[in-house]
Amino acid sequence: MFSEIIKPRFSDTDALGHIGNTAIPVWFEGARDPVFKMLSPTLDLQKWPIILAKTEIEFHAQLFYGQDIEVRTYLAKVGNASFHVYQEVWQQEIKCASGTATMVYFCYDMQKSKPIPDDIRNKLTEHLYQA
Repeated sequence: MFSEIIKPRFSDTDALGHIGNTAIPVWFEGARDPVFKMLSPTLDLQKWPIILAKTEIEFHAQLFYGQDIEVRTYLAKVGNASFHVYQEVWQQEIKCASGTATMVYFCYDMQKSKPIPDDIRNKLTEHLYQA
């Protein structure tokens, strides 16, 4: 598991005074950096090896400004050419949101997926989610 603490910004709030639903996908993407570094240690965008295929987010409880949040990041499934990143947002010991991103190991020159190399697959599976 990877963990990141985030201080919600005032601009993350909505008209109802709590954190808006558009902040969560941004936080999730930022907290995927450790996963990205397993695939591309230098984060060189000219050699970027993945593409986002799908995201799903479920909201469990409200989030509030002025209280830190924790984003927990796991690998949920590692397939031949794709993998699922499972993430949770916690605030005050309450799981407030969870979501899954489907990432595809991708060749931009050929515009198609390709198998995940074994060394990268091994790194990813070290962080599989244990329910």
